[in-house]
Amino acid sequence: MAAKTSPAGADDLAEAAEAAFRQHKDAEIIMSFPGLGPLLGARVLAEIGDDKKRFADARVLKAYAGSAPITRASGKKRYAGRRHGKNDRLLHAGCLWAFASLWNSPGANAHDQRRRERGEWHDASALRDLFSRMLGQLFHFLKNPCPAR
Repeated sequence: MAAKTSPAGADDLAEAAEAAFRQHKDAEIIMSFPGLGPLLGARVLAEIGDDKKRFADARVLKAYAGSAPITRASGKKRYAGRRHGKNDRLLHAGCLWAFASLWNSPGANAHDQRRRERGEWHDASALRDLFSRMLGQLFHFLKNPCPAR
């Protein structure tokens, strides 16, 4: 018979993860983004890592996350689709992040509405594009932190 996880154990684990994340040097930068709290921020940080030299630029990080589309062109035909080789855990966390930011950021909501007015599906390309945009901004701020005020 398999042991069941108690809700108290899950709560204790969440509290420990939150406490450990808040002690990280980049936690303040990560949590400054709309939609990223301590648990989802910890998950994003765990997937991208804290090595500043791991990704050469934001495009590499976006490709790793699966938020950047892959484009194939041949003659007069051009295809832009989603990537199959990606970090699924980071993409899932990114979709949660983008979805949560719709309520917390008027700019994110306006961006999503513009994409949807152009005929994009909400959960497929519009949210993935919003995640890609925010991931690029996160990369920039992690690479070039603002000086303390």
